[in-house]
Amino acid sequence: MDHLYTPWRMAYIRGEKKPQSGCVFCSAQNASDEDALIVARSETVFVILNLFPYNPGHLMVIPYEHIETQEGLSDAALLDMMRMTNRAIATLRELYQPHGFNLGSNIGSAAGAGIAEHTHFHVVPRWNGDASFMTPISDTRVIPDLLDNTHRELKAVWQKLFGETHKHER
Repeated sequence: MDHLYTPWRMAYIRGEKKPQSGCVFCSAQNASDEDALIVARSETVFVILNLFPYNPGHLMVIPYEHIETQEGLSDAALLDMMRMTNRAIATLRELYQPHGFNLGSNIGSAAGAGIAEHTHFHVVPRWNGDASFMTPISDTRVIPDLLDNTHRELKAVWQKLFGETHKHER
């Protein structure tokens, strides 16, 4: 019998949250890339690992501007957001060879947004059969790597494919 250990997920399962004042995305964008698990930055958005991923490599593309919906973003920010989304897809393809992707945004808490006050776009790599019995039976996902390792690997591949990963001045 194989054993899968993901002890870092226990805080999520128990619903434990670190004390946070203000917006978690605004706080993350002002932290170091390593501390916040930011993979890349551009002029108007940054790409960050989801702390509670649906699958390994689950990324989010987030504008620096604190805004509830992308409707209020400038055309330049919207273009940048989609360009960085495409780069996230290419990076995930290179590193993990997923069979597909889920892309999307949950706008408002009624639509499932966990952080409704700051719009963001999800990039979730998918593999055939990735939703094992753990998800429907125990409402648990198994992520086979630590977030720090995933961050380091994704950042290295992004750098290889696109060069600079840190363009925004904080």
